[in-house]
Amino acid sequence: MHDRIPLNANFDHQDVLYQSEAIANLLKELRYDPVEISVSLNLKELIEALTAINPSIVFNLVESIEGQGRLIHLIPSILDYLKLTYTGSKTEPLFLTSNKIIAKKLLIKAGILTSSALSLEELKYNKNVKVNGLYIIKSVWEHASQGIDENSVITVKDKDHLIKALRSKENQLGGECIAEQYIEGREFNLSLLASPKGPEVLPPGEIIFEDYPQEKIKIVCYRAKWVEGSFEYLHTPRTFEFSSLQDHALLRRLKKIAKKCWNLFDLHGYARVDFRVDKFDNPFVLEVNANPCISPDSGFVAAAAQTGISMKRVIERIISDAFQPAYSGLSYKISPKLREQCPSFFVPLT
Repeated sequence: MHDRIPLNANFDHQDVLYQSEAIANLLKELRYDPVEISVSLNLKELIEALTAINPSIVFNLVESIEGQGRLIHLIPSILDYLKLTYTGSKTEPLFLTSNKIIAKKLLIKAGILTSSALSLEELKYNKNVKVNGLYIIKSVWEHASQGIDENSVITVKDKDHLIKALRSKENQLGGECIAEQYIEGREFNLSLLASPKGPEVLPPGEIIFEDYPQEKIKIVCYRAKWVEGSFEYLHTPRTFEFSSLQDHALLRRLKKIAKKCWNLFDLHGYARVDFRVDKFDNPFVLEVNANPCISPDSGFVAAAAQTGISMKRVIERIISDAFQPAYSGLSYKISPKLREQCPSFFVPLT
């Protein structure tokens, strides 16, 4: 099951079809009989289709509904309502990790270092907010580097300047944005895959900003991820090779933090945690991605291959995790840590 993709879709949305086709082929190899469902805002139609098919499991690849990332949690909500088993994280973790403001608040409460961020509302109504330095303006809900380019990183003069920048970006993207403190440094991606013993942290990958001019901002922008042939796409290779003792010590810290993020948000199946590491080797969590991209050319699949785990085996393990007793239908329980960190989002289970 995946997003309904329009003919004029952006590159990141088109990748959903590539991902879906690759996984469908692997499911056939695993002796499943996959039925493709594309999701729109016609939820009644979706419920009727799922009821008619009555699948043994739903492989949930929905990243947005009609281009709206803020609606990503509706799909697991419906699947829970229908008491269907499905892959990946559940409703609450998907909502909490998709909203960058809420996710950062939870990370901070858990003692996990993350780059500070400000919303337009906070800037407008909190008179004590002070701003200075470099900030990157990004969407609250959308992922895959949507709307991020070199102009997203700005040197803030004062509070009014930042408010204007946020409003401009919100008009451009058509949704809420945040101003996140820009961390100059290295960028790492840590992928996690479920196993019977808990999440396995796959080999860390680092994005190398190769041959970037000194004045060019080093960010994984939209072009770096999706526009083949662009300078950014061609000059941001991924490496899994680290030789220095200092790097190995850093990677151990990143792995520990990635697992802590998994447990904090009660993630399932597979996930990815993105980091920035400053010049003092301080690791900042940028984003926690539940149900990240697992296309054949994705960073996740590349990380798995480093340990000899094929994409087919990745799919098997994701499915196996979905069938675990503690993660099926109404037996699901919200993690105590998540409930404690954000009690207002939950009501007592009956």
